[in-house]
Amino acid sequence: MRIAIIAPPYPLEEMPSPPLGVTYVAAAFEAAGAEVEIFDYIVSSYTKENLKKQLDAFRPDVVGATSVTMNFYEAQQIIRDVKNYNPEIITMMGGPHVSFTSMDTLKQYPEIDLIVIGEGEDTIAELVPVMNQKNKWHNIRGIAYRNGDEIIITGKRDFIADIDSISLPARHLLPLSRYRALGFPVSLITGRGCPYSCIFCLGRKMVGSKVRKRNSSLVLDEIETIIGYGFDRINIADDLFTADKERVKEICTGIKERSLKFVWSAFSRVDTISQEVFDLMAQAGCDSVSFGVETGNTEILKRIKKGINLEQVNAAVKMCQQAGMIAHASFIIGLPGETKDTLEETDKFARSTKAIYGYHFLAPFPGTTVREKIQDYDLEIITDDWNRYDANDAIVKTSALRPQDMHEFGHRYDEEMETDWNKIEVRYHEGKADVEDIMRVEGRWRMKLTYQILKNNIIEKSGFIEQPLLKGSADSTLRELSRRIREYTNANAKIVDDTIRDFAWRGYLRADISEKGCKWFWST
Repeated sequence: MRIAIIAPPYPLEEMPSPPLGVTYVAAAFEAAGAEVEIFDYIVSSYTKENLKKQLDAFRPDVVGATSVTMNFYEAQQIIRDVKNYNPEIITMMGGPHVSFTSMDTLKQYPEIDLIVIGEGEDTIAELVPVMNQKNKWHNIRGIAYRNGDEIIITGKRDFIADIDSISLPARHLLPLSRYRALGFPVSLITGRGCPYSCIFCLGRKMVGSKVRKRNSSLVLDEIETIIGYGFDRINIADDLFTADKERVKEICTGIKERSLKFVWSAFSRVDTISQEVFDLMAQAGCDSVSFGVETGNTEILKRIKKGINLEQVNAAVKMCQQAGMIAHASFIIGLPGETKDTLEETDKFARSTKAIYGYHFLAPFPGTTVREKIQDYDLEIITDDWNRYDANDAIVKTSALRPQDMHEFGHRYDEEMETDWNKIEVRYHEGKADVEDIMRVEGRWRMKLTYQILKNNIIEKSGFIEQPLLKGSADSTLRELSRRIREYTNANAKIVDDTIRDFAWRGYLRADISEKGCKWFWST
């Protein structure tokens, strides 16, 4: 059985890592004996023509897609295009959004045949052998599907007890050279489960309240695999990594014993750390830690059931910096009971921590406590347009705060950041920037250029250099490719030339020279 997994479009400005959920799903299908391909539309543009080419080449029996709320519409539309291409293809979806909207999703979108609810690996293992026998689907827990006019939900599946039995993510199926060019860290999880009850988060419902930890040696094996793919930065994405000192010590010691050379970052809760843990992490190559703080108002902290206090935030930031790492803190605009005064309180507190900090807007996703019990909070949801659920837009209001007020607060922060950045760029253009500022400016320009190249499939459009321009070497065609990209993007000539040469030197781009000319293409 051939199964195509869709990685739907996701804004490159949101700094996507190689998709973790998609690769876990692909690995589960491979483990069940299926032939699997990933159609990745995160680092290449989606068109119906591109989809048709891939479907023609692979001829899948099943096409599945995963999505979060903000890109559900894109994923659903691709599934619709698949059905229009061939109605006989079985279509399915998974991920947090459809897990909590399965009934409504199947009612509204007839192009979706089946939904995998929640943690999917064991479900997939049972589903693959009977995929073509719909009369047996009712025996499989953890799915929802349409049977004629009836929608059947088969019941909740238990969480996987032994997560060491789960196959490593199938990252080898991704267009890795494009992700290496993009330069964002690769996400990795060391366990599943969250015992906390934050009202705005899906973690507890998606992966359970019981923490299930992976064997440290398997985590280290996965790190080695990621490094082997050519990545040099990893992010440990589970919030509870720092909670178990002995396990942190095992992994950090293993990194050093295996001589693994990479830089990494981690998420953490401020109430699960110690100076010893941070020192261990820094010694093993960790350079930054991100904390979800959410608000500087103690009453709102209690209301959202965050389970931390502001003293713990200050202590965590200081310990992180004492270890020589960068501390990041994130805050949410528009929490229940928010007022102009509480926002100002948060702003004052954020500045006082001396951490690098930022804001995003509350997005009450399907499945979250804040959405399901909205009547219990001083909060009103003003739209169910899932495209706006990207945490960059005010989609709620409180009794004291309008969406406009939230936007104004966020805009003030953005303006301040932009002013600081403009000063750096002025120093750069005046030749007064230090080495760090030069790297930051050129790094941002390179990132924007890479976005344009990937989003617009520029290598595919401009990468064939005709024979008269070949002049006997791939190097001459690389100069021509750079010229075309400069013309297409109107980007800084030095940045284009340096970036394209670096991509070629690192092997992200490769050349195929024939009697017709030279074709530049992304390596796998």
